[in-house]
Amino acid sequence: MSRYTNKNSYLKNTKLSEYKLKQIITEFCLDTSASKASVRLKINRNTINRIYNTLRKLIFIETQKTSIFSGEIEVDESYFGPRRVRGKRGRGAGHKIPVIGLLKRNGRVYTKIVKRCKREDLMPVIKGKILEGSTVYTDGWKSYDGLVLNGYKHYRIFHSKDEFARGKNHINGIESFWSYTKRRLAKFNGLPKDKFLIHLKESEFRFNHRNNNLEKELLSLLKKG
Repeated sequence: MSRYTNKNSYLKNTKLSEYKLKQIITEFCLDTSASKASVRLKINRNTINRIYNTLRKLIFIETQKTSIFSGEIEVDESYFGPRRVRGKRGRGAGHKIPVIGLLKRNGRVYTKIVKRCKREDLMPVIKGKILEGSTVYTDGWKSYDGLVLNGYKHYRIFHSKDEFARGKNHINGIESFWSYTKRRLAKFNGLPKDKFLIHLKESEFRFNHRNNNLEKELLSLLKKG
């Protein structure tokens, strides 16, 4: 017989009751920090951290199961990390982490860390994730040159000329995702580089399930995991 007496159909070999587990998941869905959740629920912080880390690992695995985008797609790159060093200018100046983002309008987003934001780094991601013949919207960054030659309908918005939207020609959706993600990650007061990817993918997962019941989605992942 197991020495654990609290029935929990989502976690094996645990003393944590299912009721307490669901309370922790509720706090996770609210994006409550582990320290605040610990005080609110009167549960040891190490236990909260363990469940939070389990959820993040399952989310990361789930975000790897992505399908191909088609239709109208916004593409943009962004940089995460410390503030730029004074005197350093240009895209990715300093020690920031470059990330490319693809967003299907009125749909989901996909993110990937890239080495640099050069054409040879961005184009393989675009070609690997966006169906040929789709309509792609970008800013005026030169690394997006050649999308038409690769079989896409390509429209640009030139921020350098103070353009931000011309009818359907904009990248407001992916830029909103960047803003949302940076606000989320700022709450951690700086993330170690080796933790960045899993938190980036958590933001992606949260965004992609923004219209779903996140608690049910996470319980389903736990059940499968």
